[in-house]
Amino acid sequence: MKRSEQLSILKNTEKWDVIIIGGGASGLGTALDAASRGYKTILLEAVDFAKGTSSRSTKLVHGGVRYLEQGDIHLVREALKERGLLAKNASHLVKNQSFVIPNYNWWGGWFYTFGLKIYDLLSGRLSFGSSKYISKKKTIEMLPAVERKGLISGVIYHDGQFDDSRLAINLAQTAIEKGACLLNYSKVINLLKDDKNQVVGVEAIDHETGDRYEIKGAAIINATGVFTNAIMKLNDKVYKKYIVPSQGIHLVFDKSFLPGEHALMIPKTSDGRVLFAVPWHNYIVVGTTDTLIRKHSLEPIALESEIEFVLQTAQRFLSKKPTRADVLSVFAGLRPLAAPEEEGKSTKEVSRSHKVIVSETGLITITGGKWTTYRKISEDIINKAIKTGKLPKKDCNTEFLPIHGNKATSALDRENHLYIYGSDIPKIIELQQNEPELKEKLHPDHEFTMAEVVWAIRHEMARTVDDILARRVRLLFLDARAAIESSEKVARILAKEIGHNEVWINKEILNFKEISKGFLLPEFQQVFLNKDKKPA
Repeated sequence: MKRSEQLSILKNTEKWDVIIIGGGASGLGTALDAASRGYKTILLEAVDFAKGTSSRSTKLVHGGVRYLEQGDIHLVREALKERGLLAKNASHLVKNQSFVIPNYNWWGGWFYTFGLKIYDLLSGRLSFGSSKYISKKKTIEMLPAVERKGLISGVIYHDGQFDDSRLAINLAQTAIEKGACLLNYSKVINLLKDDKNQVVGVEAIDHETGDRYEIKGAAIINATGVFTNAIMKLNDKVYKKYIVPSQGIHLVFDKSFLPGEHALMIPKTSDGRVLFAVPWHNYIVVGTTDTLIRKHSLEPIALESEIEFVLQTAQRFLSKKPTRADVLSVFAGLRPLAAPEEEGKSTKEVSRSHKVIVSETGLITITGGKWTTYRKISEDIINKAIKTGKLPKKDCNTEFLPIHGNKATSALDRENHLYIYGSDIPKIIELQQNEPELKEKLHPDHEFTMAEVVWAIRHEMARTVDDILARRVRLLFLDARAAIESSEKVARILAKEIGHNEVWINKEILNFKEISKGFLLPEFQQVFLNKDKKPA
């Protein structure tokens, strides 16, 4: 997975079968699906793989308990099947996570037990374990940090937990291994059309070199998530909204706020959404909110009202009450919901089902969907391209296709922070042995080493400090201050590996600090970001 090699493939290929715009979950999954069927495939991502929504999820591979309550049985069954397949195909990244729902009224325990039994049934042979009603005593035993006042009982059920941007990188690696060409920092700036107004290719610019490319292909796929409307502006004569972005935020806390292995799930908060507190990389991720956003952004910022809502809800259900000072990182993500037919529909009512749209120009666009069902979405997209005559018929074979890094769970030590690399672990250890200086910790408070930084640069197409600290090594999402403190070290090693000068290093550090602002609560931004500045 080297950018120079991928650029060389682009320059030496005249025509592609499949051109994919967008390197998030749907785009990467589609590249893998197409390449594994034998189609000549290229994917172009304007920034970095999974830079947007696909690195900012709640870190769950799940059927969607809330969709069951809404009666969307088809979506839940589909997602539960995909959850099971993903646990087999990327076992190093997906783990079985037990969730406990505490109940503070007499009927809640039985109501949720009944609903979750249906959830279990829908998962069939791919079940992660059966749900059951538990006593107040057992609930406290499983969730020692739960608020005990008024607690009556609990319900335990099972779902999946994963690392989203690590899965994205592994999907990219698998697609390349299957023959796809993938490029980050390559922005599609125009759609090429023939005299019949049919899309026959794209014009793209390489952000690193400024070079422009006209890339011709048979099936052109728009998988740009929250940026879908921007691509459709290039495609349509009349502007129409295809997606509405909804923002969800998460706060990250120290593990002491929810010790143990079990996650906490609150099925109904004051805004009607589900709230999760999930163990993740030895920290606790608490979220999420649901707020309609007018403008989309590459770096969405958590609203003050969202931060307060998550904090207050967490304080209500945890015995150790988290405060603003305890927030190690805050991250916001935009969901690209398929635009409802009627204006003004609430985001809670908008289905999470995906839609594959074929425009008059022949452009194929994906809207909606979620991480869990990325494989099925990708299969549907390529099947649609076959159905519309853009590609010769070939069967999908991703259902049981192992993803790069996949490793038998019995051979996986999840106590070792390197577990997310799966079958690549020995190569990272070998790096440390060959270059002993790479054993050095990235930050004194965290386990990550410089070997992981070098691995990301040499084998995972990382090009910036943000690529490394946000999406290859997840430090920015876990502890924003530690990430900022590590930024110079990372910038210097990037410069050494890729060949950049001191000017680039300084610019890169400043750029990363600007990005990091959004991961700190407002009151800590200036204090922390200015503390290293020397007086004039």
